[in-house]
Amino acid sequence: MFGAFAFALTAPIALGATPPAEPSTEPPAPIAPGQPNAADLAASVVHHGDGVAAIVNDSVISDYDLRQRMALFIATSGVRPSTDTLNQIRDQVLKELETEQMERLEAQKDNIVVSAPDVDKAIDDILKGNHLTLDQLKSLLAQGGVDLATLRSQISVQIAWSKLVQDQFGDRVRVAPEEVSAELARIQQGANKPRYLVSEIFQAVDSPEQDEKVLKGMTDLDNQIQLGAPFSTVARQFSQNPTAAQGGDLGWVQEGQLPSEVQARLQDMRVGDVTQPIRAAGGYFILQLRDKQEPAGTKLPQVVQQSTTPAGTLPLIRILLPIGPKPPKDLFQRAMEAAGALRAHIRDCDHAQSVVSKMPAALLTNLGTMRLADLSSDMQAAIAKTTPGESTAPFSSPAGIELILRCDKAVPKETVIVIPTRDQVEQQLYEEQMTVLARRYLRDLRREADVEAR
Repeated sequence: MFGAFAFALTAPIALGATPPAEPSTEPPAPIAPGQPNAADLAASVVHHGDGVAAIVNDSVISDYDLRQRMALFIATSGVRPSTDTLNQIRDQVLKELETEQMERLEAQKDNIVVSAPDVDKAIDDILKGNHLTLDQLKSLLAQGGVDLATLRSQISVQIAWSKLVQDQFGDRVRVAPEEVSAELARIQQGANKPRYLVSEIFQAVDSPEQDEKVLKGMTDLDNQIQLGAPFSTVARQFSQNPTAAQGGDLGWVQEGQLPSEVQARLQDMRVGDVTQPIRAAGGYFILQLRDKQEPAGTKLPQVVQQSTTPAGTLPLIRILLPIGPKPPKDLFQRAMEAAGALRAHIRDCDHAQSVVSKMPAALLTNLGTMRLADLSSDMQAAIAKTTPGESTAPFSSPAGIELILRCDKAVPKETVIVIPTRDQVEQQLYEEQMTVLARRYLRDLRREADVEAR
C-alpha cells in the first residue's frame, strides 16, 4: 500500500543551486590564496594526530574522522565559524558521529548491506538537486581538504539506517480508517485560519545568567544565515529542539499554535524571511517562513507581474571577478566556481554587497536602470534566461568572470489551503508513525550504548 519509507539524506551539499534553492558553500577565494581551508579550521579544535575522539560499543571514532566530518560541514555549509562556533560544531559533529556509529553497528547486526551503486545514486541525486557535476563536487571538497570517502561514509550510514528501519517496522505500521477520518476533520476545522510553513532554531536559557551568552550565540547564527548559510544546515547543527534532526522543520502550523511572541512576528513576515532572535518561554528562537497559505475559500486577486521601469530596461547590479581576458586555466576554473558560489549565496540586490565584501578582489557595481539594448550581447543573452530578482549564471568577458543580478521584484505568489485527499492523509500518518518508531529505536540504542568521549 505504501512506498518504502526513507529518511532524507542530511549531507549539507547545496552549492550552486539556482534560486530559490538554499545556498550553502562558502565562496572559494581564487585571488586570495593562503586562507585556512575547512580542514585547517577543524584541526584548530581537534587533535592534529590520529588519536581517539570517542569509543562507541568498543568501536573507535578517530580524531581524523572527526576532523574530516567537521571539514565537510564547514566546506559545504556556508558557515564562517568563529572560535566559539568551531567548538560548537566540534561537539555537535562528534554527537552525530556517535549516533551514526550506533546506527552502523545495529545495521550490521541485521546484515544490512549498502552497495557502492546505492551510494553513487544518492550522490547523483545530490548533484542533480544542486546543479553540480561530480568534478565540481570533488573540487569543492578538495579545496576544503575533505576526502570524498568522508561524504560517501556519511551517506552509506544514512541509507543503512533507512533500510534497517523499513525492515524493522515497515510491515507493523497500520493506519486505521478512523485515524484518517479524525485527521481530516482536524484539518477541515482549522482550514478557516491562515497557516504557515515554518522552520526554527531554538536554544534554551536555563538560568538568567545565561541569557546574554545565548543571545550572543543566536545573533551570530542569524548573521551566518544572513550571509548565506542555509537555515536547515544551521538548524541541524545548532538547534536544541527535536526538529533539528529535520533541519528545523516545524511543518505547517496554524495561527495560534505557536507562542504569542513568535506568532506576532510570523504575521508580519514575507515568505523567505528569517527573524532575528526572539525571546520566548524557555529561550531564544530564530524562525524562517518558508510558505504561507490563506484560509480555504479565500478569493485571491489576479496578480500580473508589472515592471516599475520603462519598457526595455531593468535595474541591475554587476559583480566582476577581474581575472583578465586570458587567465591560466586553473585560475579560470576557480573563478567560475567562486562566481557560482556567490550566485548561490546572494538572495537579492539588498543582500549582494554584504556577500561580495567577503570575497577579496570581487567588485560590485550598481548599474542602475539600464537599457538592455545598451548592454553587450553576452549580458543580454545571460539576462534573457533570468526572472525578476534572479542572477545570471557566471559568464566570461574580456574583464573576467561576471554575474548580473536583476533588482526588479517578483510578485509574491499567494496560495490557499487545499484539503488533502484521504490517501494523502493516510500516507502522511504512515510516515509520521514510522518516524516516531525510528526515533524510539534510536533513543533505545543511545540508552543502551557504551559511549566514551575523549
